[in-house]
Amino acid sequence: MKKEKLKIDIVSDVVCPWCTVGYKRLEKAISELGIEDQIEIEWQPFELNPQMPAEGQNVDEHITEKYGSTAAQQKESKQRLVDAGNELGFTFDYFDDMRIVNTFDAHVLLEYAKKFDKQTALKMRFTASYFSERKDVSQRDVLKQALLDVGLNAEEGMSLLENEEARYEVRTQQGYWKNLGVNSVPTIVFNRKSAVTGAQPVDLFKKVLSELIAE
Repeated sequence: MKKEKLKIDIVSDVVCPWCTVGYKRLEKAISELGIEDQIEIEWQPFELNPQMPAEGQNVDEHITEKYGSTAAQQKESKQRLVDAGNELGFTFDYFDDMRIVNTFDAHVLLEYAKKFDKQTALKMRFTASYFSERKDVSQRDVLKQALLDVGLNAEEGMSLLENEEARYEVRTQQGYWKNLGVNSVPTIVFNRKSAVTGAQPVDLFKKVLSELIAE
């Protein structure tokens, strides 16, 4: 009898740095346990800033406004991310003009990628475009390039951005997770029963995964 896979839902946003760190640590835990074939990952949409206008907002300005952080705190927080990224082979390249942008379209495309088992590849492509390559992931050309990079049909994918049904689907998903009380990301949900929030250490993920796989 084939053992059922452990289903992991990752509720996250494309421009959320700790979501990337959290996923990379989870990925490392899975790989160190050698259980890649026993896991199924699905990405779920969450917008940190659903009201973000098209032109976006300077990152530093945005963080100060939203969380009241000082310049020194922001500098320290960025350094923590850069270090965490380095440990996991991911580059966080913060720069002065970096902007927080609207990510709704990116979520529509991630929903599309799910059908082709390319969700994680596309998610990581978006994240790298934004954090490592200084690209604006709300721009159509950047989104289109990401689809091409992971081998998806760019025409078909991009056409969904004008599709009311596809947009409604993402809003519905967002509402579903919000109603369950998910209000910070990353939230990593195991078999839709238990969850951890935040970019937890690799060892914690290994412990949780080992227990769930053993059940």
